[in-house]
Amino acid sequence: MKIRTYLGLLLGSTLLLGAAQQSVRASEPSEGTEGWPQLPQAPKGAPNIVVILVDDVGFGATNVFGGPVSTPDFSRLASSGLRYNNFHVNALCSPSRASLLTGYNDRQVGFGNIEEAASKHPGYNTVLPVNVTPIAEVLREHGYNTAAFGKWHNTPYWQISAAGPFDLWPTGRWGFEHFYGFLAAADNQYYPRLYRDQTPVEPSFTPEQGYYFTTDITNEAIRWMHQHDAVAHDKPFFLYYATGATHEPHHVPREWIAKYRGKFDQGWDVIRQQSFDRQKALGVIPANAELTPRPSTLPAWDSLSPDEKKLLAHQAEVYAAFAEETDHEVGRLLATLREEGIADNTLVLEIFGDNGGSAEGGFLGRDVKNPDSSTPDVRTRLADSDALGSELYLNHYAAAWAWALTSPFQGTKQDAAHLGGTTDPLVISWPARIHESNGLRAQFGHLNDIAPTLYEAAGITPPLRTAGIEQIPLEGQSLLYTFDHPAAPSRHRVQYFTTSGNLGIYSDGWWAGQLAQETWEVGDNRVYLARGVQPRTHPWELYRLTDDYSQAHDLATKYPEKLKELQALFAQEARRNHAEPLRPGVDAYPLGTETGQTVFTYRSGVDRVGPRFAPDLGHDPYTLSADVDIPAGGARGVIFAEGGRYGGVALYVANGRLVYEVNAHGVRTGQIVTSAPLPVGQRHIVVTVVPEQERRAGKTDAAAEMIRRWVGGKSVPATVTLSVDGVSAGQARFSNIALSSRETLDIGRDLGSAVSPAYTVPAAFTGRIDKVTLVTPKLSNQ
Repeated sequence: MKIRTYLGLLLGSTLLLGAAQQSVRASEPSEGTEGWPQLPQAPKGAPNIVVILVDDVGFGATNVFGGPVSTPDFSRLASSGLRYNNFHVNALCSPSRASLLTGYNDRQVGFGNIEEAASKHPGYNTVLPVNVTPIAEVLREHGYNTAAFGKWHNTPYWQISAAGPFDLWPTGRWGFEHFYGFLAAADNQYYPRLYRDQTPVEPSFTPEQGYYFTTDITNEAIRWMHQHDAVAHDKPFFLYYATGATHEPHHVPREWIAKYRGKFDQGWDVIRQQSFDRQKALGVIPANAELTPRPSTLPAWDSLSPDEKKLLAHQAEVYAAFAEETDHEVGRLLATLREEGIADNTLVLEIFGDNGGSAEGGFLGRDVKNPDSSTPDVRTRLADSDALGSELYLNHYAAAWAWALTSPFQGTKQDAAHLGGTTDPLVISWPARIHESNGLRAQFGHLNDIAPTLYEAAGITPPLRTAGIEQIPLEGQSLLYTFDHPAAPSRHRVQYFTTSGNLGIYSDGWWAGQLAQETWEVGDNRVYLARGVQPRTHPWELYRLTDDYSQAHDLATKYPEKLKELQALFAQEARRNHAEPLRPGVDAYPLGTETGQTVFTYRSGVDRVGPRFAPDLGHDPYTLSADVDIPAGGARGVIFAEGGRYGGVALYVANGRLVYEVNAHGVRTGQIVTSAPLPVGQRHIVVTVVPEQERRAGKTDAAAEMIRRWVGGKSVPATVTLSVDGVSAGQARFSNIALSSRETLDIGRDLGSAVSPAYTVPAAFTGRIDKVTLVTPKLSNQ
């Protein structure tokens, strides 16, 4: 109860702070006259606005658009508004969100790639330009309160630390007065790295007690709306709700999975055909649309072994449960609008996917890993598959499921050449303005159309200048014209697409595209995504979408002149939008070891240090020393930890004894335990790690380093020595120190998931920590 009271007060304070900030921008009475500052006022009758974005969902996943996943609350929203079957996204997380939140093309605002794979090029540096004003800031300047909840993937990774700067955080120039969620591509649904505004916070309870991220952000959003209703009922608000679901890891409580038991046993070929048949019956695709065939590089379901079928069918069950649970949470959010009596004049836009289904899981999906980073055989994985969806694994389904759930299109996430990567369901509801039930709209739309739609709905003109700087014109077109005119011609006439080297261009019903590679053609796609390596390139293709909804017939050889025309248009749009180079590599922003730093000093209270800021403990030799004070009666808890249960290192005290431990992929790969308890008083602890094979000195591949630190690498054995006050306390060979570092470095406790099963997080150290020092080698490239 105390926690809830505190959160309520905090949210209330946030609203009041927003009002105070507005007073600074408001016109003030002239000197010597009485009167209150004139606060910004929203246009009369301006609607509340709720924008909902779900992550990594194919066009044909939800039952609203013919798919096998039950989404009753998405259906309820559609029943009060319009469904759009020709709405487009940018085929990748950060680029899509950048367009959605600004009204511009992704590279116009610096987001040609995900924030973790930024480069120095203007179209890829993830730095919001000063000549662009995001939606939330425009609405805030016009009398709206603004808040964002969930996944935020549009802050430069080098700013995500206690040192900031904070100008490109959600509560900075992006215009939100309040934020609660995580700042990365993906996070653990049970142990997320949360931020409240700019402050790191921890979940209020544990997974064992029922903690779940999507439920948490929904509770926070509802609480914020209740606070708003209590103190500013007559003031409109803009609420951006972006789930971490259904991005990997596919985490979902077991009771949701049980609902889908056996529902995917038919396999992806049958599921896709069934979805297509339902799409035709529902009328969400044209009557003459054709189902595109399975790519030859994906296996037929019938070619799989019985064990493979069981494992992969269960992966789909988990994913479907993940998506339905997400829909349930969205439903709770929307129910609040009805409970507060404000649903009628609330404009709700729900985009069920920021890109097509993700094929990043590879041919057989991802779940269990061996401690040497290899993948166990299918039978071993199947034996452990009941744990999929739990906190034990960072699981992902097989690539062919992503293809199956994009029916009727070809292509998946990262494929900007095809509609499967660039098309997702949009539903718009506004009962006071839209009176049609389950209406269907087929006009071409794009994420950059959302901003002008909201501005027109609110009666707001976006600024021509902000802080004295001329703003570039919005790229998108308002969709309001489609509300009353179902057959009106599309106003969005040209749109370029480019993701991971895959290219696409739309122009007045025509589409041309060039596929560099399918996600599953290049192994771990994240390596390709970051390195900028040009894989094999397929020929350009040409489609006439007015007659061929699903891109089933390539007309490139039939209309070569039209193809040349669209190729030239793509080149023009790429130049105009800062999209060149089309596939840059990663330029690692100099942080930590990248700056040449070799000595890292931490003191008590330091925590949530991100992997990019921390020293690399997964490959090179290092020395860790800790100066601690052991109280009378002994101590317990974590002195130092980096990472979590999916890969990490920890120095801790258990049963009075000092322990140094490493795990890789959830399996302990080495441990030293002192034979006697630590003596009372000041102690100097030293851990020395000497790998059997060091990283070679010389220039390193920034992309490869980023990927290695994210997913781990090949097994790296090492000799580890532990000493206390200069006296040897143990030596052992650790089979692998090539840990993945998805979590943070913490001093005096272990936040997130536990590195070791020997303690329960946060396992705060009960002694005193004076200093922890890490010394790493200086490589010649640094």
